[in-house]
Amino acid sequence: MDDDPAVLKALSRLLRSRSLLARTFGSGGEFLAALKTDVPECLIVDLQMPDMNGLELHEHLVSNGINIPTILITAHGDAVSHPHGGGFVARLRKPLQEETLFDAIDKAVGGSRGR
Repeated sequence: MDDDPAVLKALSRLLRSRSLLARTFGSGGEFLAALKTDVPECLIVDLQMPDMNGLELHEHLVSNGINIPTILITAHGDAVSHPHGGGFVARLRKPLQEETLFDAIDKAVGGSRGR
């Protein structure tokens, strides 16, 4: 989930290149609306989002008993190492390194992703 359409498209293509099913959303609200019918194995969320940032979305999910392994991505390096908003599988800085991202996804889904 990212508010930049170009990032969404690139990330979706990258995930699909490794045979991963990916759905993209431009906001937390869009994701929450889709969540009613489909709960993903893993969520990749940007820190900076309109209406609800990545931390707020993660906290909302957890407080409602929805535990989706979540990877936080951000262009802000200090947010990657800052301890606020715990419970993320990984915190990654943009631009994303492919293998680092796929390692985080493996961790999130319990290593069930084949390479």
